[in-house]
Amino acid sequence: MNVYIAEFIGTALLLAMGSGVVANVVLNKTKGQNSGWIVITTAWALGVFIGVVVAGPHSGAHLNPAVSLALAVVGDFGWELVPGYIISQVLGAMLGAGVAYLIYKDHFDITDDPGLKFAPFGTAPAIRNLSSNFISEVVGTFVLIIVILYSTGPVIDDGNATPIGLGSIGALPVAFLVWVIGLSLGGTTGYAINPARDLGPRFMHQLLPIKGKGSSDWSYSWVPIVGPLVGAALAGGLFLLLGNTPAT
Repeated sequence: MNVYIAEFIGTALLLAMGSGVVANVVLNKTKGQNSGWIVITTAWALGVFIGVVVAGPHSGAHLNPAVSLALAVVGDFGWELVPGYIISQVLGAMLGAGVAYLIYKDHFDITDDPGLKFAPFGTAPAIRNLSSNFISEVVGTFVLIIVILYSTGPVIDDGNATPIGLGSIGALPVAFLVWVIGLSLGGTTGYAINPARDLGPRFMHQLLPIKGKGSSDWSYSWVPIVGPLVGAALAGGLFLLLGNTPAT
């Protein structure tokens, strides 16, 4: 499978699960309405598991521009591949969020609160303080990336190493990593820790004819984009500063 197609499909699967669980928890008259934060964080983690299982053998299953950036910073991934990976991730995230919307459309239609209609698409802070919101995204992504960097290694299959990425760690450890970040650090901003996860669905919220929707909150959108990229760069820089060398 082409690496860009793999990133597209893997990220689409991740967002179908992630946007889907938020819709299930917050929208009216779903089977999972009001089931809470544990349900959301668990399904996001298992959504990562699904995406990594599918894309890992082909692309390394970055599924996240912050992962691609960090691996390029430390020399485990070619800079020339980064733009294509990011575009594939954003487009995949758009598709996944769109699928979740189609599944839950009847529930979107009977939900009055525009904020709840937005929640399955983009992140929003619990308390809007852009400086602390930004720090939350930086720290959450730093934890994600530093663990990934200390866990990656080439996976050998018939003598050929698969691309470095989340697939090099294994899907289940990555799922646990994302789960603990959500449970521990996600309560402030909704832990985007992934620019594609927020940007692609936010575009879909803007574009889709969602009945009674409100603002897509583009004034906040830079936080879940820039914050994770800064966190990834800091993690990569520290990894190199401590004398580590690329896995490849």
